[in-house]
Amino acid sequence: MFEKAMSIFTDEVERIINSQEDTLKKAELGIRLSNRTLSELQRMVEKEDFEDPAEEINFFRNIKPIPMSYLIYFTEVRTCELSIPKLGTQPKIWFLEKEAKKINKFFSKNKDFANYMEQSRRYMDPEFFTRNKLDNFPFAPTINYYQYPEFSTSHDMLWAMIQAMYKFIHYVREKLHTLQPGNKALFLERKPKLLKWTGSKTALVELLYALHADGALNHGNLEISTIISAFEDFFNTKLDQGYKTYYEIKARKGDKAKYLNQLILSLLNKMRRDDEL
Repeated sequence: MFEKAMSIFTDEVERIINSQEDTLKKAELGIRLSNRTLSELQRMVEKEDFEDPAEEINFFRNIKPIPMSYLIYFTEVRTCELSIPKLGTQPKIWFLEKEAKKINKFFSKNKDFANYMEQSRRYMDPEFFTRNKLDNFPFAPTINYYQYPEFSTSHDMLWAMIQAMYKFIHYVREKLHTLQPGNKALFLERKPKLLKWTGSKTALVELLYALHADGALNHGNLEISTIISAFEDFFNTKLDQGYKTYYEIKARKGDKAKYLNQLILSLLNKMRRDDEL
């Protein structure tokens, strides 16, 4: 019952991220969109509730954390944009490096739960993502973005926070890179020495949207913007117009999935050659 609301949200958040607005304006628009979507989801839950624990777990593990993570992310970005020193490159760098240390401290503190989620483990889900287990994990929130006991479990907020911090890492890196364009150390951990994307950026966007549509990454629990950011890091490339490129691909006449079909042919040709040998 949440598909339409989430489809609208993902389309709108992509439009905001890829708009020509400045970063602060994007953050403010994103906060309003995320709050609106969370309110709509809450009304749906209050009206319909869940048929069984499996549906409840799916909602609090895979659905609610998406707009929640963007609410946290956009709030962090807005705070950063308003707080960063206005003058001087070095004070700005010091400020952003302090933000990076806070992110590292957060992940160090929550490494066990982050590992549980990233490894797609499930055995603790009834404890983490159902509301009847709240008594086992009393709330002591350090954040107060959107907290209602009847619309929260013990760990859905933390999972949203982890996803938000991954997005915020990318934001801080890009800000530092703008201030220190010659500092390659910023990207050493994200740049595999032997891997470089040498195909067209349009082809890469087509591939990433296909992976997203197939749900092949993190059991389908990733937004396309997160996938694009991860592959940008992995191949040390930029896909600034990923959303726009996708709509250009959709608008093609004839073969819309041109690169994917080319991949199929390349693989089949290789198999044929291997058999001949």
